[in-house]
Amino acid sequence: MAGTRVIAIIGRKNAGKTTLTVALAAEYARRGKRVMTLKHGSHAPSLDTHGTDSWRHFHEGRAERTLLSGEQGLVLFDRTPDAYDPLALVQRYLSDADIVLVEGYKRSALPKIEVWRKSLAMGPVYDPSAPEARQWVALVTDDGTLRYEQLRVLHFSDTMWIHVLAAMAWEQALEVAG
Repeated sequence: MAGTRVIAIIGRKNAGKTTLTVALAAEYARRGKRVMTLKHGSHAPSLDTHGTDSWRHFHEGRAERTLLSGEQGLVLFDRTPDAYDPLALVQRYLSDADIVLVEGYKRSALPKIEVWRKSLAMGPVYDPSAPEARQWVALVTDDGTLRYEQLRVLHFSDTMWIHVLAAMAWEQALEVAG
């Protein structure tokens, strides 16, 4: 049985990481793949409301895990010590996926796709002279003039860019045992 493929979608704030993650997830789902996502946030998740029963289970009761179940799905709150290790999180919670798209975790050693828009004040995170530059699979941008010698750059204006990116990401994603 094949392992779970894992690839990170990174970029600066407001670059379009979520938009790209969602588009790529939809493309893999269209291809019949079992897709799961992992989102890194800079703030604590707050999907529940102070004072509700489920909030009280987790916060007042200090439950190790609280699983919220409802008509539209499940939400798990977990006091896990390995919150910044995306591979540990994938193996613990998402190992039955064909592919996991990890949004964020730019400091991880995962293969990366960067999204960058020219309206951002700073340039891309990608630095061709950095030792970790080999982790980049591609950079997706709205800047039609941006090019790198050692990195595949896809432009939002390119025909079928999402199909090309999905194929590249599938081939170069890290495969972890389930």
